[in-house]
Amino acid sequence: QLEFITPFQLYFNPDLIFRKFQIWRLITNFLFFGPLGFSFFFNMIFLYRYCRMLEEGSFRGRTADFVFMFLFGGFLMTLFGLFASLFFLGQAFTIMLVYVWSRRNPYIRMNFFGLLNFQAPFLPWVLMGFSLLLGNSIIIDLLGIAVGHIYYFLEDVFPNQPGGKKLLLTPGFLKMVFDTPEEDPNYNPLPEDQPENQPGDQDQNQQQHPQ
Repeated sequence: QLEFITPFQLYFNPDLIFRKFQIWRLITNFLFFGPLGFSFFFNMIFLYRYCRMLEEGSFRGRTADFVFMFLFGGFLMTLFGLFASLFFLGQAFTIMLVYVWSRRNPYIRMNFFGLLNFQAPFLPWVLMGFSLLLGNSIIIDLLGIAVGHIYYFLEDVFPNQPGGKKLLLTPGFLKMVFDTPEEDPNYNPLPEDQPENQPGDQDQNQQQHPQ
């Protein structure tokens, strides 16, 4: 908005990425949502709301898995962007988060601006219809729905099918960086670190058994 940089320095351009080594475009194309306006604030609200609900809900205590979903979705969208001449993928990323949340909360009733009442799984399609009414291309919304469905199917559906297995395995380095290490059940703390030897416990014992 302050014109320190322009959208032309941010948009997804495979030629500039691979020939000019402008690698930042792989990330910045997800971070631009257009000029300040209704569409910008609409995307910000939905991105914040459903990202937070996923993080505090089905991904609670699983930060590495949450980050891996970001990387997986971004990778698939980037692959599609190579062939579809898409310049900015931030809205598709938002729709992906909405789709995953809606499928994991199928019985929640939604209300859209007081006009429509529906179950949560219909929310991505309602947003796509709203985007169409605003005159925007629905290709981005369809991409977000498609990537969200691929993630949901591989993570939640296929492993529970007969003969199915978990295909999306979070890399160990992400768990090492983002998840707190599990306590070793065989770890034997030093005597001074054991709870029964804490100063407060000793004072309590002296009060109970005065000499």
